Amino acid sequence: MRRLWIGISPCPNDTFAFHALLERRIEVPGFELAFELCDIEELNRRFLAGEFDACKVSCAALGGRPQLRVLATGAALGFGVGPLLVAAPGVALERGSDGWPLVPTNARVLCPGSHTSASLLYRHFHAGEGRVEQVVFSQILPRLAAREADYGVCIHEGRFTYAGLGLAQVEDLGARWEEREGVPLPLGGIAVQPRLAESDARALERAIGLSIDYAHTHRDEALVTMRRHAQESSDEVLWKHVELYVNRWTRELGPDGARALARLRELAAQLP
Repeated sequence: MRRLWIGISPCPNDTFAFHALLERRIEVPGFELAFELCDIEELNRRFLAGEFDACKVSCAALGGRPQLRVLATGAALGFGVGPLLVAAPGVALERGSDGWPLVPTNARVLCPGSHTSASLLYRHFHAGEGRVEQVVFSQILPRLAAREADYGVCIHEGRFTYAGLGLAQVEDLGARWEEREGVPLPLGGIAVQPRLAESDARALERAIGLSIDYAHTHRDEALVTMRRHAQESSDEVLWKHVELYVNRWTRELGPDGARALARLRELAAQLP
């Protein structure tokens, strides 16, 4: 029995989709699965360093790396799923002549990791604006609420909780992407190392699809797993997260999803 080392995030969409694999309700024939749950930027760094056989990674981290394949199951992408640029209490909003928000040069902006798709979108749409600091995503909203920074790029469960901390939405970066590109926004996908044989990658892909199907039909079981790892304790928020981020593209990337992924990878390869 060979061991397959897999990295995923503790976010509800991942723990929902992988619940049956984490709890061994579904297995990959010939493999023993070993999971590690980490912050998305840690996953990005460690996968790019070759540590995981398969891993949830930011789509932006795949730019300029055509050797890294993305499975057709387990992705996070869609319309209305993008990161939000939010402001600390009392921060005044500025807009340019095109109507889009402007971030002052001296403003302190918190982003959730240099390899993340959220950071890529901020750099793309706000090049040269603000003083960017990369931090773990779970620190962004509390630090903004404490007025330790002016702006932050909000991802994961924070999309549903920022207003309760007195923060204001400045811009939906995903909506801006959708308007300009006309395709869903790819946030993350399950990437595999080149060392993994094609047949093994396909077996894992099929197992992830079965795990997603299992979670949909065993929601109470999946909720226990989601609660165990979530940053946010509210079941309502957990299910909102799943309803938004686990969609038809998660089950099967398809041609539209593949085109969107290729476009984001192209953009990531172009930016410094």
